[in-house]
Amino acid sequence: MMLTANGAQVYCEQTGEGKDVLLLHGWGCTTEHFRPIISDMQESYRLTVIDFPGHGKSGRPPEPWGVGDYAKCVKDVLQQLKIEKCSLIAHSFGGRVSLHLAAHHPEMIDKMVLTGCAGLKKPQTEEQKKRSEAFQKKKKQLQNLQKLPLVGKMAEKAMEKLRRQYGSADYNALDEEMRKTFVKVIGEDLSPLLSKIQASTLLVWGEKDQDTPLWMGQKMEQEIKDAGLVVFENDDHFAYLRQWPRFVKIVRTFL
Repeated sequence: MMLTANGAQVYCEQTGEGKDVLLLHGWGCTTEHFRPIISDMQESYRLTVIDFPGHGKSGRPPEPWGVGDYAKCVKDVLQQLKIEKCSLIAHSFGGRVSLHLAAHHPEMIDKMVLTGCAGLKKPQTEEQKKRSEAFQKKKKQLQNLQKLPLVGKMAEKAMEKLRRQYGSADYNALDEEMRKTFVKVIGEDLSPLLSKIQASTLLVWGEKDQDTPLWMGQKMEQEIKDAGLVVFENDDHFAYLRQWPRFVKIVRTFL
């Protein structure tokens, strides 16, 4: 079904009966990444899964969104579906949205399962700082050149090349408008929200996760009042999907 939430068209599916569980996918993913989990859990729970705006079958955000805008979108979806309280299963970017929801609307969230949850700022290495400074310097130079009529077009092409050289794979996969949303999202540090979360939280992490390193899960375990951490040895950012039978078994026990 399609719903309008926070001004965006949102694709939503519901299946199963029982306790309400909402599944929130990661950046660049869709509802399809949860298929094995939905198949295994739908006989015991009423599962709701959405495509975030800018992903899958959903429309785009009407303007560049931050994490709070996505959280409001999810809140609107839950209210339209008359779900007063639910548990969350969220991966990566979906975890960002879950942290925001749980901190600001604790009455709506029962329990949370966060796997490879994003939202904490990584400390920059000296090399990363130098790289960032070099990018900003070149970017400023090209922005000035773009204003000149004779070289403006060439400067635009050079700017795109610069972005591809310095940008992440997720960033480069986006068009200009969605890049604005992406930059807003990853620029937010959600660390201050951790101590405000009241929901019991299960953290599931891949030991060798390079996108959201294990220290993030360890910090969340320390700062969320009621949290526990399970580490999937020798696995990465998609450990939950690669080992989905094990993941589902742990989730069922927790819920």
